[in-house]
Amino acid sequence: MRRLPASGPLPRPRDPEEGRETLREEAIPAADVQRVRLRALEFTSLCPKTGQPDFGRVTIDYEPRDRCLESKALKFYLWSFRDEGEFCETLAARIADDVVYAVSPRRVRVDIEQNVRGGIEIVATAERGEAAAD
Repeated sequence: MRRLPASGPLPRPRDPEEGRETLREEAIPAADVQRVRLRALEFTSLCPKTGQPDFGRVTIDYEPRDRCLESKALKFYLWSFRDEGEFCETLAARIADDVVYAVSPRRVRVDIEQNVRGGIEIVATAERGEAAAD
């Protein structure tokens, strides 16, 4: 497992598996917070049918237990999908599962909003964990 540098440019992730392990390794102790929301406004992956880039946004909303996601590790992790061909729905489920793997939150919700292509916008949601209180 490669440790991320304290400063300077990030190395390019080899694949999503390396990103997943980094997300877990770089997790930080949870503060006294009830909810954390992270938004990545420039998410890129590849269409598995055409190989063309898909652009969109990822929102990760979770209720931490003992650990929280570290933002630099999240950037590294999300970057690992740049050359991956996966459907938006699959990505939402995969990211939710990887957040559970990395920090074992009480609850997590991942929304992926794929930019309009061919007149269609896709929003995929994956939830894991305890039922939401709200």
